[in-house]
Amino acid sequence: MKTFSQRLAGLHADHRRIAKGAARVAFFLLLGKFAGALKEMAVAYRYGVSDVVDAYQFTLTMAGWLPVTIVGALSVVLIPVLVRTRREDRSARARFLGELQGCALVLGVALAVASYIAWPYLLELAGQGLDPRTQRMTSQLMFAFAPAALLTLMTGISAARLRAHERHINTLLDSVPAVVILVWVLLAVTVDDVGPLLWGTLVGYLIQSAWLLWLASRADGMWGRPRLGFSAHQWPDLVKAAGVMLIGQIAMSFVGPIDQYTAANLGDNANATLGYAARLLSLVLGLGAASVGRAALPVLADVHSRGDAAHARTVALKWSVWMLGAGAAAAALGWLLAPWGVALLFERGAFTDQDTQAVAHVLRWGLLQLPFYFGVLILVQLLASQNRYRIMAGIAVANFAIKAVMNQVLAPTMGTAGIMLATSCMYALSYSCYVIVALRPPETASIAR
Repeated sequence: MKTFSQRLAGLHADHRRIAKGAARVAFFLLLGKFAGALKEMAVAYRYGVSDVVDAYQFTLTMAGWLPVTIVGALSVVLIPVLVRTRREDRSARARFLGELQGCALVLGVALAVASYIAWPYLLELAGQGLDPRTQRMTSQLMFAFAPAALLTLMTGISAARLRAHERHINTLLDSVPAVVILVWVLLAVTVDDVGPLLWGTLVGYLIQSAWLLWLASRADGMWGRPRLGFSAHQWPDLVKAAGVMLIGQIAMSFVGPIDQYTAANLGDNANATLGYAARLLSLVLGLGAASVGRAALPVLADVHSRGDAAHARTVALKWSVWMLGAGAAAAALGWLLAPWGVALLFERGAFTDQDTQAVAHVLRWGLLQLPFYFGVLILVQLLASQNRYRIMAGIAVANFAIKAVMNQVLAPTMGTAGIMLATSCMYALSYSCYVIVALRPPETASIAR
């Protein structure tokens, strides 16, 4: 019988590149998620399921949705461009990277100012279900989350630069804010307010952004000094593709705020319960699917740049089937272990056995999304490497529509668990659509198809 190393050696070189990249990402994610789990344990110990956690979860989702959406859309279209740019001369690369950094700075500052000014109006619109004390705490938290909009954009650009070189250390550094929050919460004399969460978040984002910028400059062999302008030849295609992708990303980005809005109107600390379940679920999602997805895009983009589109399609479809099976196994195991896992991570201090049962119940319904999420992420990278952004945007809009409808149908009858089940329905639709599209090869190589 062949050993694992022999089986790995027998795979095609591109399969091995994805597998090795996924292994590195999974290792970094494991360390990062461990740090995140420690942070969640500390928050649960000091705060429990409380108004402070409600305020933090609500502000984190609402204030971060737009910069995270922009970074998500830009990364998908930017990484293939950066892969192709590696073959150009140094001066052309320096011009593009400098203009990219300058654009991110200007946009980030604008987002930070707009977020802080618009927050009272957003709170009045989406936070009606929050009590007055929780609303005041969300306003205080905006002193950290408004500057985080700028830092999120800069971090996203640096991460894309690293991933274009198939370097995935940025995955580990995603945990820096969690580590800083952990330290701040544990060292805080009192946790009666949001101060430890506020300062931990702001300092954590600052450290992460600076660290990633330094690593990206080493990978590219240049800093990419910020400059204003759009003279680099990559901009026309990049802007066109990013504009199309942004439509889909904006649609999908409303999933988080819709969940927070739905949970806020359910009352009884539903935001906090949903937040604990979602963060525990993210441990599994990250280790399973995100590791392969992050590793696959630069490899598939490189294969396409060599002119071997059929091979890239075959590689992605095989990985999608493997990940679908892995997701189903993980969902079954997670359903059995959900109460034990929640108790292990959270049940101490202010977090009671009753809280454990509530979070585990919500988590179980969220686990149903794992097979579809695992299977679809590699197909997302395939279509991105094929530049089929219009189709991707269309699927994203359909995902948002089914999620919005299912939230309204399921949440009133199932409570917070219905929100999670709606997400599972959304990913089932997404996977079905991506499989249908992936089975049909693209007819053209248009950047915004």
